[in-house]
Amino acid sequence: MRYPVFARFDAACVFASLYLALVLLPSQVQAQSAVCLGDASASKPYVVSVVPQLPASETYSHWAPLLEAIGVATKQCFILSISKSIPDFETELLAGTPDFSYMNPYHQVMVHRRQAYRPLVADATPLTGILVVRRDSGINKIEDLNGKSLAFPSPNAFAASLVTRAILSQRGIDIKPIYVKTHSNVYRSVLQADVVAGGAINNTLLREPEGLQAQLKVLFETAGYRAHPFSAHPRVPAALQESVRKAFMAYAGTEAGKAVMNKAQMPQPVSVDYGRDYLPLEQMKIESFVEAPKR
Repeated sequence: MRYPVFARFDAACVFASLYLALVLLPSQVQAQSAVCLGDASASKPYVVSVVPQLPASETYSHWAPLLEAIGVATKQCFILSISKSIPDFETELLAGTPDFSYMNPYHQVMVHRRQAYRPLVADATPLTGILVVRRDSGINKIEDLNGKSLAFPSPNAFAASLVTRAILSQRGIDIKPIYVKTHSNVYRSVLQADVVAGGAINNTLLREPEGLQAQLKVLFETAGYRAHPFSAHPRVPAALQESVRKAFMAYAGTEAGKAVMNKAQMPQPVSVDYGRDYLPLEQMKIESFVEAPKR
């Protein structure tokens, strides 16, 4: 099947956007890029935030081409906002600042209560939390982590931190959490022996260089959960929310879209619903591990 609307996707336009963001305006990438991704003739721009699991430059390079394509398909202009840290991202999200946002599953629970963000799409592959150690560490069971320092991206990273810390606590394993801002930093903290283990998720580990993956061992993996949703604030017109949802699904069916959406951790998007996919997380009793975002 052909999707002619995506044939108008202008690679040169994306290259220019990336050049501006990564070379000319590096400090602005961490706050908010002013580059319109999509249709510059749209009546108004919509701000899209992305949870900063990776360095800002990587997040921008993964998401700018995707939003350019979705913007062209829906005739909308998107402004990509990338916070300096996950707590900063959470502060903006809880305030309802972004019109659309790619967030972790428990962020969706938090902002459903506070702002009524509606999840539109998420990847079909279940999200799992993982604990990684160096392959040569000699650590073979999670009980060996008792009394040790562990790296996590942030307190409220869902599977990477909240679920994993809750499981360790339930098993009587006492650890000292150290928050290092991104999943990339978690892996490198473990490799550099700054900590003996670190919490992250399957999706980010699989997108690290093969050489790095070869030096790490997954010590523990959680159950699977519905993956990170791409969600809309209720002020976004319902018709546009639906257009965006359909555009994600259609773009994933194109050759160009498969590669782009894989980098954005959504190679197989499916429609999601809060009640079916994220409401069950409210029953997990992990709220005692949630921390208010600190800037």
